[in-house]
Amino acid sequence: MSAPILLCAGGTGGHLFPAEALAHELHARGLKVHLVTDERAGRYAGSFPADETHVVPSATFGSKNPVAILRSGLKLWGGYRQAIALMKRLRPAVVVGFGGYPTVPPMMAAVQVGVPTVIHEQNAVMGRANKFLAGRVARIAAGIPQAHDDATIAAKLAVTGNPVRPAVLEAAALPYVPSAEGEPFHLVVFGGSQGASFFSDAVPAAVKLLPAAVRARLRITQQARAEDEDRVRAAYRELGVPADVSPFFQDMASRIGAAHLVVSRAGASTVSELSVIGRPSVLVPYPYALDHDQAANAARLEKAGGTIVSKQADLSPERLAGIVTLIANDPNHAEIMATAAKAQGIPHAAKLLADLVTSLPSASKSA
Repeated sequence: MSAPILLCAGGTGGHLFPAEALAHELHARGLKVHLVTDERAGRYAGSFPADETHVVPSATFGSKNPVAILRSGLKLWGGYRQAIALMKRLRPAVVVGFGGYPTVPPMMAAVQVGVPTVIHEQNAVMGRANKFLAGRVARIAAGIPQAHDDATIAAKLAVTGNPVRPAVLEAAALPYVPSAEGEPFHLVVFGGSQGASFFSDAVPAAVKLLPAAVRARLRITQQARAEDEDRVRAAYRELGVPADVSPFFQDMASRIGAAHLVVSRAGASTVSELSVIGRPSVLVPYPYALDHDQAANAARLEKAGGTIVSKQADLSPERLAGIVTLIANDPNHAEIMATAAKAQGIPHAAKLLADLVTSLPSASKSA
């Protein structure tokens, strides 16, 4: 039996979606793929194209409470021991980590057992888990170009882009068609796993300030946290604006493809998908990110003219209403933004990453 390639990704879309894209590419090459994830992955991993899925416990040191630190340490140690047993049983050809604390136990186990390892960093600034692993793994794939003072780290690094799912590539095949006067204008709003609550207040307030003619054209898709869902839906109902509001959309890629404007956070997967699909956007970096990675992710797209970036503190309802009005009433400007965004996309990132993974010496065992 051929040895599988193990993909390690935690239970958030930002980590699992690039892993899913790589899994599709590896399967297309006839390779066996297993997913190693944590307990949170149920919502996202159900459609993940893995031959097998393994849940390995993990934890982060997010509290200064000594009891909490001890509890996290014990959970990490238990996850590491479980991952060691998994590596010895499966003898994978390569283990690939996609960042986040759930990847630490399986990636450290792979290093300990001597399995070839790759980490993929989606963001323009390397996250803490990947910083911890970077000196130990064989290769580092970067979703966005980044500089490193450490020559050892720089020598391991290759820019592959951020892999996007097949659904994103399908949406990318649809050309951007600006909304003309009197036609529906599709606005898509989402906040990822962090910070969606800001949009639950800011966007309805902005919609209320729109000129009546623009508001009449509006069709909204908005991701909202479960506790905000009812009030967001009620706000749009009161304004007479058709809106599909939900905590999660399985078909978000196709909704982005149908969008005339996207308002979102600036996670690496989001920025990559907006670039590959090619849609105008307003990006609002999550202000409480430890490494300010979202601001760095958005910077290159902003420089190219494909997005408008705003700090959360600066995005008043009046300003957001002005931006929506501009894009809705100036199709030429909207199309220029869409074209600029698409020029930054790397649609073949999954292929580049798969080439890197399969170039490692033991990868031939998976064929």
